[in-house]
Amino acid sequence: MNSTTLLPQEGFSFREGLLHAEGVPIDRIAEQVGTPFYLYSSSAMEAAYQRFTAALTGLNAKVFYAMKANSNQAVVRSFAEWGAGSDVVSEGELRRALAAGVPGNRIVFAGVGKTQREMAFALEAGILQFNVESLPELEQLNQVALSMGRKAPVALRVNPNVDAQTHTKIATGRKADKFGIDLDHARTLYRDAQVMKGIAVEGLAVHIGSQLTRMEPFRDAFQRTADFYREMQAAGVPLLRLDLGGGLGVPYHHDQAPDLQRYAEIVKETTAGLGAELAFEPGRYLVASAGLLVTRVVFVKEERGRRFIIVDGAMNDLIRPTLYEAWHNIIPLRQADSGAELTPCDVVGPVCESGDFFAKERDLPPLKSGDLLALCDAGAYGSAMASNYNSRPLVPEVMVRGDEMAVVRPRQDYATMIAQDRLPGWLPALHN
Repeated sequence: MNSTTLLPQEGFSFREGLLHAEGVPIDRIAEQVGTPFYLYSSSAMEAAYQRFTAALTGLNAKVFYAMKANSNQAVVRSFAEWGAGSDVVSEGELRRALAAGVPGNRIVFAGVGKTQREMAFALEAGILQFNVESLPELEQLNQVALSMGRKAPVALRVNPNVDAQTHTKIATGRKADKFGIDLDHARTLYRDAQVMKGIAVEGLAVHIGSQLTRMEPFRDAFQRTADFYREMQAAGVPLLRLDLGGGLGVPYHHDQAPDLQRYAEIVKETTAGLGAELAFEPGRYLVASAGLLVTRVVFVKEERGRRFIIVDGAMNDLIRPTLYEAWHNIIPLRQADSGAELTPCDVVGPVCESGDFFAKERDLPPLKSGDLLALCDAGAYGSAMASNYNSRPLVPEVMVRGDEMAVVRPRQDYATMIAQDRLPGWLPALHN
């Protein structure tokens, strides 16, 4: 019987008991590239982007994909083809965006610690906007722009002191967070910016955090920011653009899915009559559920009454469970029998850290060495946060579209990893 069971993640489904990415059996990809590897559904990313932009219909809005979620060139290029610009937070991300074909005038540069070199490179690239987060940054940007005979287009990022009701490590809009400028201070900075010869004041920006699924924090932040925008307009500040940031989350576990239509209604209600161009910077919402991390069981270990599923993926490949106590659904690539008994398991990796785990006491069906597992909702903050810890090579990344697959980042080999280091002159050279 040919049965198809849909997963919560768009783009992935069981067909005749085997997990597929769009039209491609995932076990076939594992045979070709080895494990672990990241896997992205192009169609799922496009569907999420189209849902987001459709919700904004009727608004004078532009979308800038937040590259920190996933900076693979194929991902960035895909969103550029669908009409998005890029939101970057480093020179490296800016260079990636440009290399992926995103023109400078569709790039927004955020972040609290831009260096003079980064500022100069962004000015040369002709970016749309710097989101400035402090007086020292504003003064330095002015100096860099003057030295180049240019004007830097600026939006001040304000901190509205709104609790995003998300994990504390990804909340950015509270008064104790390092991000943004207090509203009272921003009034002074706008006056200062208007007399700086190297600064072109163009906008106002806000971003209160990531993985938001409730709409109340957005309403509070957008209302306070829009009211401040109106105040600055009335004071004669020539604002053109209101940047509302990103932050929309995804339902990893018991999280509720964000109500995209309600989000759009809140935007329309709070910004009514502003006459501003609106900017949005979604990241996680567009890519998280379009990706999996596929890993293979190495051993099943029973010890002290606990069952450990030891896999070849590790915290250096996907650090979110260790860093954020994040939940990722874990499913076998071969669909378990409906009556299979579930047993609490710790799914752990080979890294020499007790924090190297993907799940604790997770109910899973019987597993054995060689079985393949998929960690769901891994398209955001997975590969982008990976490292070489324990001298483990970075894993490959694969993208599918229909019945086609492509390796969009090959597995790093050991020679390349080791060749990044150099021996100092006082050590004898090695002759291999």
